[in-house]
Amino acid sequence: MSGKTLVIIPAYNEAQTIEEVVRGAIVFADVSVTDDASKDATPTILAKLQKEFGKRLHVIRHEKNTHIPGGIQDGMKYAVEKGYDWVITMDAGLSHDAGYLEEFQSFPNCDLVIGSRTSTVNVPLYRKLISWTAAKVMNYCLSKGVFNLFGANLRDCTSGYRRYSKPMVQKIAAYPLESVAFDFHMEALSIVAKNDGSIKELPIRYIFSNSSFNKKVLKLAISFAKKLLLRKWKLSPEYP
Repeated sequence: MSGKTLVIIPAYNEAQTIEEVVRGAIVFADVSVTDDASKDATPTILAKLQKEFGKRLHVIRHEKNTHIPGGIQDGMKYAVEKGYDWVITMDAGLSHDAGYLEEFQSFPNCDLVIGSRTSTVNVPLYRKLISWTAAKVMNYCLSKGVFNLFGANLRDCTSGYRRYSKPMVQKIAAYPLESVAFDFHMEALSIVAKNDGSIKELPIRYIFSNSSFNKKVLKLAISFAKKLLLRKWKLSPEYP
């Protein structure tokens, strides 16, 4: 794989981890952090890092919290503006090992590479069950035909550690997103599939840490999956 890569990191109140994450990522590529209206020391830490890394670290500041969709989409708009060829998204916590960035960058050309969580640490059983169920539902929603139950048979459809191609970044950056929280990863996957993008998986090790995933976020994900199902069954108009 050749071309410039931008790592996009949405961050909200990540003072304890953001410096370590940025320092780990910037070894491999330029970094854009979206500070999503943090109320802790995150902005101060990012300002210090900007002085150190200069143009290699771009910071977007939101005055109101937009959660993951707004944070990643604004980072993608910046990537389009600056002409990056690839975008990799990762968490601001320490769940994603920056060492995998090298493997993401060397992965063969395709439109979306999902960091598939084949090895996990401290992940609660209920989270594993939710991810497994989400993968089954998403594979069906994105399959060609009502009776194709397995689709691309992707193992992990909700991982946020991903690499997107330039054409897909352009699509997502300009898309009127419906997602509100973690359902962004489902929506972004659906956008790639809708545009006939090629999708592959890269096995990664995932470390569970403090998460903003809760019942409300789960309900949003279920609601988005229902929208995809209704559209597949032609019971709801296509969006947008």
